[in-house]
Amino acid sequence: MPMKSSLPFLLPALLLGFVAGQLVPGVLPAAKVTPAAQRRPAMQAPGTGLLDAPAASPQLPPIPTGLSDEEKRDISIFRRASRSVAFITSIALRRDLFTFDVMQIPQGAGSGFLWDEQGHVVTNYHVISQGSSFQVTLSDHTDWPAEVVGYAPDKDIAVLRIDAPRESLAPLELGGSRGLVVGQRVLAIGNPFGLDQTLTVGVVSALGRELTSPSGRTIRDVVQTDAAINPGNSGGPLLDSTGHLIGVNTAIYSPSGTSAGIGFAVPVDTVKRLVPQIIRFGKPLQPGVGIVPLSDQWSQQIGIQGVAVQEVQPGSPADRAGIVGLQERRRRLRLGDVVVFVDGKRVKSVDDLLYGFEAAGVGNDVTLTVMRDGKERTVRVPVIQQ
Repeated sequence: MPMKSSLPFLLPALLLGFVAGQLVPGVLPAAKVTPAAQRRPAMQAPGTGLLDAPAASPQLPPIPTGLSDEEKRDISIFRRASRSVAFITSIALRRDLFTFDVMQIPQGAGSGFLWDEQGHVVTNYHVISQGSSFQVTLSDHTDWPAEVVGYAPDKDIAVLRIDAPRESLAPLELGGSRGLVVGQRVLAIGNPFGLDQTLTVGVVSALGRELTSPSGRTIRDVVQTDAAINPGNSGGPLLDSTGHLIGVNTAIYSPSGTSAGIGFAVPVDTVKRLVPQIIRFGKPLQPGVGIVPLSDQWSQQIGIQGVAVQEVQPGSPADRAGIVGLQERRRRLRLGDVVVFVDGKRVKSVDDLLYGFEAAGVGNDVTLTVMRDGKERTVRVPVIQQ
């Protein structure tokens, strides 16, 4: 049974978070977090929408008269969406140097939101990366132990699961990030500085930003907003003016570590693609065409403009298309194919190549432009799970 908790406490460790608390270039060091379930059956899509859900509490006061339609809409969305927002506490195990007793030490905290009626909670990977165990506090202030279902460090996304009753689970309705425009109204809900159920309002400030994830890969198509995001907001939802999820708050740019009006969110289109895979497999599927790329470091050293193919898996789409990797001739390695474009977009790094496969998606075809011995050719190959 859950225990009633008071207002979540302020943790000094919040000031050290990757996001919503630190300059964008900084990231938390990766930690070993073992998923509790590597194989789970596919779950149903997120449940009812916010505008159809009951208010967070029947004791809420009525909306005052005389407010603008915009204010009334914001109040209504917050009252409904706040039921879906959770406070996440990350706990690390430490051994006392004198008694050798194992102690639980609060490691950090952040926000998250309910994904479906099975108790899955989505948050940022960096929120849980340093923890050994986790606790999720729902909007009714009940605490639930959480297990790690899986994570995608490349996109700073993680999924937890709690065993809470259905009446306590109110999933958010998903929107889309592809159709966003600069200037449209957004709302951020989270637990900044441990202050639960906090609403900030702003606009989409820019689109197509890029961030470096905890794993070092680039998160693309990031949404920039001026809605205040502070330590503890990480993992919380960014909503549009209809209450649909359009992003997961993940970072701020600030010299002081607090909001300076420049916040970032992982786009919901990325989240919608990854979370079902994480729930089912414990990790995202890695799309590809059966090639092993040469590292960027080696490519730069030998002056390659593009991504050199180091190896081709036998029988793969790349192999059937005639793509070749490094070849040994007379005890010397000879360069094979170099990928220079993916679907018409220039490839300058391995990250560009992987993003091209991800954008195409497993089961779809991708067009590769490759160079070999100064000659350029184009091949079309299906993207598979690697």
